[in-house]
Amino acid sequence: MNRKAIIVGGGIGGLTAAICLREIGWDVQIFETAPLISEIGAGIQISPNGVKVLQKIGVMPLLEESLFEPEIIEIRLGKSGNKLVQVPMKYVALGRWGARYIQIHRADLIAGLTARLAELSPNSIKTDSKVISFDNMRDAASISLQNGKTYQADLVIGADGIHSAIRNQMFGPEAARFTGNVAWRAIVPVESLGALAPPPTGCIWTGRHKHAVTTRVRSGKAVNFVGILEHSDWQQEGWHIEGKKADALSDFKDWNPTITNLLKKAESLHKWALFDRAPLPHWHQGHVVLLGDAAHPMLPSMAQGAVQSIEDAYILAQTLASSSATQIPTACGEYFQKRIKRTTQVQKISAKNLNLFHKSNAWTQFINYAPIWFVGRYTPILLQKRYDWLYGKEFGPLLPTSLN
Repeated sequence: MNRKAIIVGGGIGGLTAAICLREIGWDVQIFETAPLISEIGAGIQISPNGVKVLQKIGVMPLLEESLFEPEIIEIRLGKSGNKLVQVPMKYVALGRWGARYIQIHRADLIAGLTARLAELSPNSIKTDSKVISFDNMRDAASISLQNGKTYQADLVIGADGIHSAIRNQMFGPEAARFTGNVAWRAIVPVESLGALAPPPTGCIWTGRHKHAVTTRVRSGKAVNFVGILEHSDWQQEGWHIEGKKADALSDFKDWNPTITNLLKKAESLHKWALFDRAPLPHWHQGHVVLLGDAAHPMLPSMAQGAVQSIEDAYILAQTLASSSATQIPTACGEYFQKRIKRTTQVQKISAKNLNLFHKSNAWTQFINYAPIWFVGRYTPILLQKRYDWLYGKEFGPLLPTSLN
């Protein structure tokens, strides 16, 4: 009889985990609070380490029509638009790191993951199903839903985000730490931006106490904007909070017209406060385990939040592949040991990058950006080398078993 996993959360990490476990022969069931598996507008970047996993589990062919491959990743000054550095990407990533670097709308990635899961395990997603607690048993675990129903499996995976109910029960309620930063985001059609459309790259725009990132999604037909600024008196968290255009324009006043024009043309702008949490001492309790933001929420300054949850899912399944039901807790502990150093390092560099992009005066900007400019101009391969440890990660086989 196949082993079974219950996955709490139908986001990128949860869907990837379901696919990976199904690939090794497990039965899977996702429980998602929302009435539909969908995502409101936001773009994400998937670096080669994430693309490798998506290739291995058969998702990449489902994304080809919607992804965009930037030729370069660059840094510009937010006000002048002057370029500080550019790193070749499109014609380098595959050869250097073993996979492409892509930009994609989150909804398109969710759709691809959902379609792949449907191929492997039809009708395995239960929407409108809020999980409120779990219970560990000797060789299994169960979940309880808000509607009173309970379900049991060999393993329960908490992939339910930074406000994870599974994490809260495992470690006790813990307030996330406000980072002192607030983010704006928007999606704008390229055709509406005219000559002021941002370059078709991955572009970081730096400034005093703030920065922005522009990327392309929907096959390059839309621009994704994320702007992050230091802001201590606004601490609402949630991707669905709509902000006022006048406030966004005020936050980025005097910036390059490329940015202000984009904000003016946005039909809607969303705003949320950025929170994080300290690394955990472990990610599992018995037959219950965490992954993604539930285990290690991170700031978006390395574009690794979604990618690290994809990696989590693959490594968890790989670790479980040769474990018996009684060995599941041990395998979950091994998964933590394989992942904690890497995810903690990404968290630390993400926080460091946020500080780097927000240098507050001309002198600190010069002493921090001048070396980057010099290396990028004369020896860009050294900048690429800095990411070898992250983008160049190799993933062994999942050791698939027969699917019933």
